Amino acid sequence: MALTLRRSLLWGLLVATVVVIAAAAMLRLRRSEPPPALGQVPDFTLVNRDGRTVRRADLAGRPWIADFIFTRCPASCPMMTARMARLDRELPRDIELRLVSFSVDPQHDTPAVLQRYAASFKASARWLFLTGDGAQIYRLSREGFKLGVDAAPPAGGAGTAEPILHSTRFVLVDGAGRIRGYYDAFDAESMKGLVRDLEAIAP
Repeated sequence: MALTLRRSLLWGLLVATVVVIAAAAMLRLRRSEPPPALGQVPDFTLVNRDGRTVRRADLAGRPWIADFIFTRCPASCPMMTARMARLDRELPRDIELRLVSFSVDPQHDTPAVLQRYAASFKASARWLFLTGDGAQIYRLSREGFKLGVDAAPPAGGAGTAEPILHSTRFVLVDGAGRIRGYYDAFDAESMKGLVRDLEAIAP
């Protein structure tokens, strides 16, 4: 009887050990290596949709996903914002992060305008919509995030459906303000890569 009990305990311990090893292996497979740092986001001082001043230091300590949009944008921005809204809905709440949309049309996109725009996409409190000095925002896009932004050519020139030309990439930034990746907002595989990289750098 004692021998049977001992064998049962040994088998139970063996099974438990195998389960723990398998779980650890699956966790390693799921959690990919953190992506390398590609640059540093410079300091900025802008205004959120709720009127609150936001600086880069206010975002320290947790990763964030950034994009550059404007509310009057007729084509790419609604699709980008819808994609960001999906991230807002689907990313687990236990991952501490921020979503940050910078307006490249700050003369029009006041905090009140951005607040209405955010509400139309059911943006949560963790999603910031920032506006402020136009020169600062353009410099932040070009020199900080290395993303192009410019006024569209006048009618009769090259022609474009949008009055401001800007990047359609999402940017992953870590808690130290370092850029960790660029992702095509309209490519499903690229967005999966964003989620994997976010999980890899999340605290």
